[in-house]
Amino acid sequence: MLAAFVWLGVEHHQVTGQMSFALPDLYALGLERQTQLFIFAALFLGFAIKVPMWPLHTWLPDAHVEAPTGGSVILAGVLLKMGAYGFLRLAWPLCPEAATGAAGLVALLAVIGIVYGALVAMAQTDLKKLVAYSSVSHLGFVMLGLASMEVVGVQGAVFQMLAHGLSTGALFMVVGMLYERCHTRRIEDFGGLWQQMPVLGALFLVVTLASIGLPGLNGFVGEFLILVGAFRSMPVAAGVALLGIVLGAAYMLRMFQRVMFGPLTRPENSRLLDLSRREFGVLVPVVVLIIIMGVYPRPFLKTMEASVARTMATVAAGTDAARRVGR
Repeated sequence: MLAAFVWLGVEHHQVTGQMSFALPDLYALGLERQTQLFIFAALFLGFAIKVPMWPLHTWLPDAHVEAPTGGSVILAGVLLKMGAYGFLRLAWPLCPEAATGAAGLVALLAVIGIVYGALVAMAQTDLKKLVAYSSVSHLGFVMLGLASMEVVGVQGAVFQMLAHGLSTGALFMVVGMLYERCHTRRIEDFGGLWQQMPVLGALFLVVTLASIGLPGLNGFVGEFLILVGAFRSMPVAAGVALLGIVLGAAYMLRMFQRVMFGPLTRPENSRLLDLSRREFGVLVPVVVLIIIMGVYPRPFLKTMEASVARTMATVAAGTDAARRVGR
């Protein structure tokens, strides 16, 4: 990323005689196709690791497992979105012709990530690793929306960034609360916890359903808009991505069933306490936002609509201009 930014500054100096890293100045450069390809490749590599996209995702599960609960929440809620934001804010408008040409590759990697992340999550025995791999799958949907190059799909991707930050951040909070009580993250060490922790169980259920995209919760809105946009421009990729939704429901509901329902087989779990006031105060606002975004998403979509439309118009204008001059 740093190499690409320095290159852009040098390009601006060669064209105008002034060094500038201001985005409006760089947007107006109208880079030649070959220069776009090199800069886009550098930006793509940096942002793809940051998202992370398959096959550059391997650092994420280990980072989540080793991080404390607060670190995992910040990573899922904020830091992972910087990669997708970089694609939308920098790579797309700075290199519009290269981005349009690479949209198919981005969509392919996104769809592989969606299905791969879901399948690997399904095989996990560690609760935190399962949630971490679910992030790989969910962020694949974000990248599919960006690759669609459709305003509705990109809006869905931005909305899904917000939705994923809330639902997955809340899941990591719940995992941390369970670990503090049980000192284990192995799914087989739980079971029957609803009897002991009904309040935690109810909030855990809401964020689990939000994560799988249940209508009425925030995960549904983003995924629906992403798929609408993707079906317009790349219907095959959108059709394969639907498999990720089915698999997501399978592994998340199976995980919830094994943790919260069934017999209370471990005697030590019979002494577990439900949520404290502090934990309740942390989780409830997140759950309320999850419901608000799912039931009434219009304020969020209206806020981002103009910016998304302007960004995609910039990309379209840059691509059209390059085609007119035959670059």
